[in-house]
Amino acid sequence: MEKYSVTSEIKKLSVAERILMVQEIWDSIAAEQGALAVTEAQKTELDRRIASHGASPNEGRSWEEIKRRLKGSK
Repeated sequence: MEKYSVTSEIKKLSVAERILMVQEIWDSIAAEQGALAVTEAQKTELDRRIASHGASPNEGRSWEEIKRRLKGSK
C-alpha cells in the first residue's frame, strides 16, 4: 500500500481508533528494544542524572509544579 493511501485510510478512522492504532504501533516499537539502541553518551548522561537524583532526591520540581508554572505564564 502506498504512503498516501495509508494516510488517507487512517484519516477515515475516528479519533479513538487512531489513538488505539498509535498505541499499538508504539507497543510494537517498544517490543523491539534492540532497535532503539542507546549511545554511550546517552548512557553516561542517564547514569549522571540517576546519581544526581540519588544524591539530592528532593531537588527539582514535580511535573505538576512545572505544568502549573507553564499554565500561569500565559
